[in-house]
Amino acid sequence: METALKIHNLTEDLVKQEVDKICAEIENSDQGKEICTCGQCRLDAACYVLNRTKPRYIVSNRGIAHLEQDPIARNQEHVDITVLTYRALKQVAHNQRPFFSHSGRDRDPHSEEKRYVFNLPAIIGRLFNGINFEPMSGIEIELRHDGKLAAMRDANWQNPFTLVENTSGTFTFWPTPIEAEGENERELFEFSIRIKADGFETTNHYFEIPVVSEEYTDMPFSMDRTYKLRDLYLFPEEQDEPFSSL
Repeated sequence: METALKIHNLTEDLVKQEVDKICAEIENSDQGKEICTCGQCRLDAACYVLNRTKPRYIVSNRGIAHLEQDPIARNQEHVDITVLTYRALKQVAHNQRPFFSHSGRDRDPHSEEKRYVFNLPAIIGRLFNGINFEPMSGIEIELRHDGKLAAMRDANWQNPFTLVENTSGTFTFWPTPIEAEGENERELFEFSIRIKADGFETTNHYFEIPVVSEEYTDMPFSMDRTYKLRDLYLFPEEQDEPFSSL
């Protein structure tokens, strides 16, 4: 069955999150009387920012691995978006859409049954050769949970992940949410990274991620919600000493 191609703009996720974050701060301050934070004004502000920022399109988790290589530029981009968001909200407040109810988030909390999940963060790590410390490529890396391959958010996040040369040994996974019975439950989830490559010792790295359950939403990817592993190293298999007799 053919899967439709999904192209994703990470900048859009970042802008929407920044708009919601700043609106929450405004609602808890004196500025709430001057700046409207309703759903329509948030969308207008997000469009203002997106029209003035550079999109970052990805198709799969390999795109995330590429972005991870330039943290300085990414941090500067975040700062620029924050500045633009404040400007956008002030601009929108002075030019509100007429014939529109500017009250609340325009969401009915009783419109659908609530569902709670553990939203697992995206997992990011790097793999190096243990002898020369060079980034590795052409190797499959598995993320495992409960003794099997962990399910990913969608088909664009591969598991196993195959390392490519131009990502400096970076690999990424984003596990699918796990159902919870209610909100604010705390649980430790156990995962392992398994790496098996010809000529190298098989590596298994075990780790735990603490997660608090929350109401389910269609959560976009965010670099702010990631779990970074320590750097991993592969070492060549030990060669048996040749047997010699006197």
